[in-house]
Amino acid sequence: MQQSRRELYGQSSDRARLLVEQLEFQLEELEGDQAQCEAAADIAAPAATPARRRPARRPLPEGLPRERVVHPAPCACARCGGTDLRKLGEDMLETLECEPRRWKVVQHVREKFSCRACEAISQAPAPSHPVSRGRAGPNLLAMVLAGKYGQHLPLHRQSAAYAREGVELDVSTLADWVGAAAATLGPLTDAVRRHVLAAGRLHGDDTTVPVLAKGKAAVARLWVYVRDDRPSGGSDPPAAMYFYSRTRAAEHPARHLAGWSGILQADAGACPRAGLWPDPGAGYDGLYDGARRPGPVLEAACWAHVRRKLFDEAKDGKSPIAAQAVRRVDALFAVERAVNGQPPGARLAAGQERSAPLLAELQAWLRQQRGRLSGKADLAKAIDYALKRWGALTLFLRDGRACMSNNAAERALRGVAVGRRNWTFCGSDAGGERAAAIYTLIETCKLNDVDPQAWLADVLAKLPDHPASRLGDLLSRDWLRAARGPA
Repeated sequence: MQQSRRELYGQSSDRARLLVEQLEFQLEELEGDQAQCEAAADIAAPAATPARRRPARRPLPEGLPRERVVHPAPCACARCGGTDLRKLGEDMLETLECEPRRWKVVQHVREKFSCRACEAISQAPAPSHPVSRGRAGPNLLAMVLAGKYGQHLPLHRQSAAYAREGVELDVSTLADWVGAAAATLGPLTDAVRRHVLAAGRLHGDDTTVPVLAKGKAAVARLWVYVRDDRPSGGSDPPAAMYFYSRTRAAEHPARHLAGWSGILQADAGACPRAGLWPDPGAGYDGLYDGARRPGPVLEAACWAHVRRKLFDEAKDGKSPIAAQAVRRVDALFAVERAVNGQPPGARLAAGQERSAPLLAELQAWLRQQRGRLSGKADLAKAIDYALKRWGALTLFLRDGRACMSNNAAERALRGVAVGRRNWTFCGSDAGGERAAAIYTLIETCKLNDVDPQAWLADVLAKLPDHPASRLGDLLSRDWLRAARGPA
C-alpha cells in the first residue's frame, strides 16, 4: 500500500513527514467529531451549551466583493415600548459565501446603417471568436480546459455536471471545443517551449500514460522539461514544456532537445552506460554522447533518488547503516538549502568549501560499507545506485548552475500521475499530444503563481486579434504583472 502511494503521489522525505500527515488526518477527524457533538448539543439545548474557545480567525480576503445585508432594528423599544429611537451604531458579522456559477447567453448585436447620400450599408465587423464558428465564449472554453487538464475532470463528467445545472452540452461538443482551443493556443505553446529551450539548465523526467490502441490500452509516455533558474539566482520566469510519445525510446528526448546543450537534471535510472537500465535504447543516454552536436548535454543526477533508496532501507529500523547514510545525505541538502537563490559563483564556492569534504567522506564510507554486503542485498543495490553515478551526482561541485535534485520535474508530473486515475487513458496519440500542449500552458501558469483558468480566459479572448510579434505579452508572468497594474 505504501509503495503504491509513493508511486502515485511521490516519495515522502522521511518518517517524520509520514507521521505528521497521519496526525493531521486524525486531528481533522477529531475536530469534526467535536464540532458535530457541539452542534447537536446546541440544537437540543441552545442556552445550556458552553462556547468553546477557538483560535483567532484569519480575516476574510479583502479583494472579495462585499454584499451588505441590513437587518432592520425594531420600531419600538423592547423594554418600554417607546417609539422615539435614535441610531447609536451597528454591529457587523461577516460570513464567507459562494454562489453557484451563473450561465448566460451573450448576444452580439451589430447594427446596420444605410447612408442616405450613397445608399451604402455600414456595419461593425463581426467579433472574433476563440473557436471558429463556435458558440462557446472564452470563459466557458477556459473552464472546460482547466477542468480537463488542471482539475482532471474528464469531459463526460463535465457534461453531466453542466446538465444538472440546466445546460445540455454533449461530450462531442466539448471535445470539439477542446481540440479547436488547443489549435488556437498553439502559438503560445510554441512560445513557451522556445523559452524553456533558451535555458542553460533543464529538469527532465517522464511518466507513463495509458493510450487506447486497437481496442486496448497501450503504455505511452509523457515527457516534461522544466526551466527554473530561481535556485541559481536567475530572474527569468520558470516554465515547463511537455511532449507525448508512444515509447520511451532515446530518439524522443533527442528530438525534444535537438539543437540544445546545457545541464540536464534527470533521474540517473535512465543510464544504460552504468548497466542500470534494461533497455540501452531508452531514456536520455544518447544526449550525453561527447560527439553530439551542437554539443553534449552535461548529466546531473538526482540526490533525492539516492536518498529515497537509502531511506527505504532505513525506515522501521531495518538498517542502521542506511540510516547513517540518510543523515549524511541530509547534511549535503542542508548546504544546498543555505545557498538556494544565490548566483552560480556563490553556489560553487559553498560546494567546494562545505560539500566537497562531506562528499569525499561519504564516498569512502559507502565503498567501505559496500564491501561488507552481499551483492544481492537491497542496501547494496542502493549503494551501487549512488557509486556508479558519482560523477553525475557531483556535477554541482564543478558547475554552480546545477542542483542536487530533480524535484522540479517530479512536481511537474505529479498532476499527471493523479489525473490519470480519473481520465484512465488518452483516446489517441493526437489526444496525448494535445494533452502535452495544454499541460505546457497550465503548468507554466502554476509555476508563475497565475490562475490557469483566468489566464486561459483572457488569452482566448485576446489571441484571435493579437499581433503575432507580441505573443510574449500574453505569457504568464508578464500577464500577471499587467493584470496587477503598477506597483
